[in-house]
Amino acid sequence: MGTLALKADERVGSVEFSDDSLIVGLMDGRQISVPLKWYPRLAGASHKALLNWEICGGGYGLHWPELDEDLSTEGLLRGSPAPDA
Repeated sequence: MGTLALKADERVGSVEFSDDSLIVGLMDGRQISVPLKWYPRLAGASHKALLNWEICGGGYGLHWPELDEDLSTEGLLRGSPAPDA
């Protein structure tokens, strides 16, 4: 009996924000939603600064140049909030 195994692709496909969440779409169709309060730099940022993001790390990371914030899809999937400063 054969099965069709879909390949996981954890590279960033899209980034969206709700009032209180960061929503990252992965290339394989999954979405990760995490509370903005987990990432104080993002939570306190202007809408304009939030929208100024770029993909980094070979597609597995996000960088906000104005905010000096970097997140990885691995960390988001693990549910890892920013460490306490």
